[in-house]
Amino acid sequence: MDKRTELKEALKTALKEKNQIAMSTIRLITAAIKDRDIEARSKGNNDGISDQEILSLLQSMIKQRQESSKTYADAGRPELAEREDKEIEVIKSFLPKQLDESEVVGAIDSLVTEVGANDIRDMGKVMAELKARYAGQIDMGKASNLVKQRLAS
Repeated sequence: MDKRTELKEALKTALKEKNQIAMSTIRLITAAIKDRDIEARSKGNNDGISDQEILSLLQSMIKQRQESSKTYADAGRPELAEREDKEIEVIKSFLPKQLDESEVVGAIDSLVTEVGANDIRDMGKVMAELKARYAGQIDMGKASNLVKQRLAS
């Protein structure tokens, strides 16, 4: 099942269950996808964005909410931080299983060898391959640090 169908089905379920947070979060996701589709069409891609791009979008949405949650918590607004955390859980439900750190390190090691990365200047090649192959399965911020460490040694 593609991500768009999965989102439609999840919205139907949230509506039936009267789950307000899930409904509003899924609607935000679909609106963001529509915005990206419009942008893609203006660049000549009439099919809109791919599932891989949707996964990247979902990761960006999670990162935004994590930052907002921290800001709200620091400002003494735990109820708003809690809502952001609940939205994060809804968004995460549409991502594939996350790789653990040892799996990420293994993926990085094999990609470094595969693309022939020798030093930090080759970091972009490794990161591009990680994003292409593991979108939605890896926190790219953490992966970036691991790639740096690997290429620096």
